[in-house]
Amino acid sequence: QVQLVESGGGLVQPGGSLRLACAASGFTFSSYAMGWFRQVPGKEREFVAAINLRGGTFYVDSVKGRFTISRDNAKNTVYLQMNSLKPEDTAVYYCAADQYGSTNYYSTRAYDYWGQGTQVTVSS
Repeated sequence: QVQLVESGGGLVQPGGSLRLACAASGFTFSSYAMGWFRQVPGKEREFVAAINLRGGTFYVDSVKGRFTISRDNAKNTVYLQMNSLKPEDTAVYYCAADQYGSTNYYSTRAYDYWGQGTQVTVSS
């Protein structure tokens, strides 16, 4: 069965760093584009970052220069390195897999599989 399992969330102070990981199984990971989204109560799920099959990356403007998405196909894992964290980064973070490598990587509708999410809280 298909599984995407996020880990690495937690409580961190403003300016701190956190590294999220998403372990995939049950499908051919290297053939899928991968994305990270986040969601806060009362708001729609928001695109954060994506990585395509060739390692090309894409980010929402608010995280450019602070976050880095990467993948390790040998480990079937996608990562999100988050530096210089701000309180407004607080959210549940989800990873997702896109079978067709859609150019609409910013839309939840492009993704076929989703993880359960991991909480990130940035607070002093």
